[in-house]
Amino acid sequence: MNKFIIIFIKLICFFATLFSLKFTKKNYIFFKCCLKYFQYYHFLDKKCLSCPREVIFNGLKILSSEDTLDEIIKNNRSISRFGDGEFNLIFGKKIGFQEVNKTLIKKLKKVLKCKKKGLLIGIFLPYKNNYLEQFIYVTKKYLISWMENKKLDLFTLIDLNKKYYSSFITRFYMDYKDKSKVPYYIKKLKLIWEKRDILIIEGEKSRLGIGNDLFINSKSIKRILCPAENAFNVYDKILEHAKKIDKSFLILLALGPTSSILAYDLYKLGYQVIDAGHIDIEYEWYLRKATKRISIDNKYVNEISGNKYKFGHFNDTKYNEEIISTIKN
Repeated sequence: MNKFIIIFIKLICFFATLFSLKFTKKNYIFFKCCLKYFQYYHFLDKKCLSCPREVIFNGLKILSSEDTLDEIIKNNRSISRFGDGEFNLIFGKKIGFQEVNKTLIKKLKKVLKCKKKGLLIGIFLPYKNNYLEQFIYVTKKYLISWMENKKLDLFTLIDLNKKYYSSFITRFYMDYKDKSKVPYYIKKLKLIWEKRDILIIEGEKSRLGIGNDLFINSKSIKRILCPAENAFNVYDKILEHAKKIDKSFLILLALGPTSSILAYDLYKLGYQVIDAGHIDIEYEWYLRKATKRISIDNKYVNEISGNKYKFGHFNDTKYNEEIISTIKN
């Protein structure tokens, strides 16, 4: 069939769909999908609203966690990560430790579109059914439900022609069925800060590496403590304090969605930055051989219900000496 006839038919389908559907938020998102990729006929039909995830994200390329680590280690890349929390905020939904903020949403969208070679954009969209089989039942069930509810919203944000990296590089233990390769993975992960001076910018109760040997192979550690919740409210202060550190330092971030933006801004200033949220808690769970998410003494754990912070006496001399700044809300 002549290609011009095919284009003409597709346009007719599109406008027929446009005028036959009521103007609702769901259909508006659907129209944005059509306008973005109207050359694919399956996006011009009402059935698009129930298209399989694998069809909608056909062609999307996300490198594995190990390949992402290789890129960071071999080429000294920085990474900004987008998980369900960051995407939920973009869609206007509050998450446990960060309120919705219009400026935050705008900045998250800007970072997601970044095409700078030195800054990897890590995402996690489990759209392939066979890929989901590696996860435990609870995680798999949640991811399927989340993807089904957000797939069209996500489609309007994702560039199918772009190479993305894994945002799951710091989630290496709890969610997986097969945990036999975790020791090998951790060994590779630690190469990122091997013999490096590191600055950890974290929530005041996160305490990355305290009570374990996660950073034992680093050269030195400094810390900037920030609010455990709603850190973006003092974003400018955090950035100003971070800019005082020498650019030879590797910067590790553990501030929730604020980290995604901070990684971008610090990378532009010439730092190597790793958005490392959850890395310490995953390591603690691994050391304890935990089979479910549990609290960790004197550390903030946002993913458990009830008391997220198990209070106790805490006075670690080495930790106190590492703190160079404390920023309050």
